[in-house]
Amino acid sequence: MNMIKGLIKKDLYNLSSYKTSLIIVIIFCGIAIIGTGNINLGPIIICTIIGMISLSTFSYDEISKSNKYILTLPTNRKEIIKAKYILAIGSTILGGILGIILTIIIANIMNYVRPENLIDLNYESLITTTIGGMFGISLIQAIQIPSIYKWGAEKGRVQMFILVFILIVLVAGVGYLIMKSSFNIDLAKIENIMQQYGLILLLALMAVMYYISYKVSNKIYSKKEE
Repeated sequence: MNMIKGLIKKDLYNLSSYKTSLIIVIIFCGIAIIGTGNINLGPIIICTIIGMISLSTFSYDEISKSNKYILTLPTNRKEIIKAKYILAIGSTILGGILGIILTIIIANIMNYVRPENLIDLNYESLITTTIGGMFGISLIQAIQIPSIYKWGAEKGRVQMFILVFILIVLVAGVGYLIMKSSFNIDLAKIENIMQQYGLILLLALMAVMYYISYKVSNKIYSKKEE
């Protein structure tokens, strides 16, 4: 466990150079809220940026070839992978929390400065949108991390976009076939289920995606030569 903590600290140290980027993101979110009045954009943008920044640690490792040195220490490949997933999941959670907090702060500041044009803070909608954003970035992470272990940081990104495109086409194709078929779907019932259990289902699906992704990454990296 101490080695995993050390690996996470190493990655956090590499990510310290992104402080300026995070400040720019906060400013951008403020501009987006001011310009559109849509506070739901804030958490999505912040969660996505922070989640993607965590994946840049793979590029640092690849450029410095740090894993070759790390594997000479009293550690193993499973611990390296666990550290990456803990960082990825942590960044997703942190992005969601920061997204909500900063969006509320910015919205309240704008309401104080512009009392004639108040921004409606619907906390339930804000949390729902934030979890939706977290689900989106977790899907990207779950696909990209195994891709990076398989093809490397640069090629892994390309493969990830190809896989996401294929998934989008498949989902759109299935949706189109269902609409054109005689198969009847009770949309009201589905909407009712999503209202009651949608957030729980999304969180459960995120956990399943990370678990499957971890298993795939572990299998790939265990056979890879550094």
